Amino acid sequence: MPDDLVGQLLMARGVAREEIDRHRTPTIRDFMPDPSIFQDMDKAAERLADAVQRKEPVTVFGDYDVDGATSAALLIRLLRSLGCDPKAYIPDRLMEGYGPSGEALVRIAEGGAKLIVTVDCGAQAFEALEMAKVAGVDVIVVDHHKCASSLPVAHALVNPNRLDEEDYAASHGHLAAVGVCFLLGAALVRTLRARAFFEDRAEPRLVDLLDIVALGTVADVAQLRGLNRAFVTQGLKVMAQRRNVGLSALIEASRLTKAPSCTDLGFALGPRINAGGRVGKSDLGVRLLTTQDPDEARVIAQELERLNLERRAIETMVCEAAEALCQAQGNRAVAVVSAQGWHPGVIGIVAGRLKEKLGKPAVVIALDKDGIGKGSGRSISGVDLGAAILAAKDSGLLIAGGGHAMAAGLTVAADKIDALTEFLDERLASDVTQGRDGRALLLDALLSPGGVCPDLCDALDVGGPYGAGWPAPRIAAGPVRIIKADIVGSDHLRLIVAGDDGRRIKAIAFRMASSELGQAMLAAPAHRKLWIAGRIKRDDWGDRPSAEIHLEDAAWAD
Repeated sequence: MPDDLVGQLLMARGVAREEIDRHRTPTIRDFMPDPSIFQDMDKAAERLADAVQRKEPVTVFGDYDVDGATSAALLIRLLRSLGCDPKAYIPDRLMEGYGPSGEALVRIAEGGAKLIVTVDCGAQAFEALEMAKVAGVDVIVVDHHKCASSLPVAHALVNPNRLDEEDYAASHGHLAAVGVCFLLGAALVRTLRARAFFEDRAEPRLVDLLDIVALGTVADVAQLRGLNRAFVTQGLKVMAQRRNVGLSALIEASRLTKAPSCTDLGFALGPRINAGGRVGKSDLGVRLLTTQDPDEARVIAQELERLNLERRAIETMVCEAAEALCQAQGNRAVAVVSAQGWHPGVIGIVAGRLKEKLGKPAVVIALDKDGIGKGSGRSISGVDLGAAILAAKDSGLLIAGGGHAMAAGLTVAADKIDALTEFLDERLASDVTQGRDGRALLLDALLSPGGVCPDLCDALDVGGPYGAGWPAPRIAAGPVRIIKADIVGSDHLRLIVAGDDGRRIKAIAFRMASSELGQAMLAAPAHRKLWIAGRIKRDDWGDRPSAEIHLEDAAWAD
């Protein structure tokens, strides 16, 4: 394929012509900002450097999802390489909930910690951080979630989404927490270098931690633009070398036979790390990513595999119940469903499923026996759910809440759920309507059936990695006739279509067999021609490589 294909893909994703070479192969050197541009970054690095040189007891307090686990693992591995012996604290999802509680921070301080670093949480922990201050322990907050106009008390609060950040720093608000932790790590190493700490010891190689950064970035669905693309591009290269024994064991448990791709991070490795925090022990992910023992890594990876299978079964049950409630709810701008007995560990995944199926934001709330609900929400492009949840909290509708544009979490009393539903409906209706009306299937190429081939897949892959904010190329192929259409797996539609030249294409539409599109394809007459659109994927199964289309839409050609 011609070299300008990648250039066209990059420009279609907003890259200026003069920036194409820099974006073609994104490197950390080309996209890494000076960490000092962020508020409190130097203050945090100085305090961490003091802890390293004094060998103070440090505890890293992380969230129980993949971003939290990778953020904690990154700092723990870095601090260990600097001669420290940090501890990890990951709260139990069911018993403690999201973020740092005052009781937990005080307990950590009473256990001897002189410094606590919260990662992927803390931006809204006003009461907890006040209690930590009274207890006499320093706390550094490293987060990326939405901040309020006022900030909780902390020794330092590093977050590109602080409202007082300058424009260039704020432009990095799409970083996952693990990306912010990487920047803090760079600032720490630079501070120690200035203090001549490395005169008699080797500097740690921060690039060796990029596999962890890539995993957390993709799994948290952070937008893959700018620095994040560099993190993932270079992190995948590090991951292919299998330097992290925990990640290596997880790759084996996931039955991946090739070097992991960006898709594997989001759909194979990430869910297994998440499974520990969702339905098992919350610290399994951090333990896996920080262990140096291959045998321990293998045991943890197998346990995460088992928990992931358990998570899938629970998720299916909750998803079916939530879909039924959505049908009875009516035409709301935001789907808000709740019930007792739902497992809080899967509500975020179910919210994502509902969002995809309904094409609008969804909030799923699991109520406990005392009438307190833990909720998780997912949004669509153009609708800032995190800001709406913060506004609901400020209005007194929530006990707690926060998040970012595409995802949010909340705690709510059962008797406030109807009012919350009305609040979100009124606040976001216009944005949801605009976002849904503005939906269009943007195409990168229009092909004859014979053009859908492995060589094209390889050429398009050069423009990756693809993900949130940097969509994989979408093509339309046709005109074609449906040769075969059937249902496979859990509501997946499988097609074989053929062009006028006899060239056949395989296509699959995941979880769409029961949709309007799926039913139309299953009932389509054999003589009628159509165009099919979606992402093309290389298929190496069998003797000869081929290409298939992951179907997103179709249109009659006549």
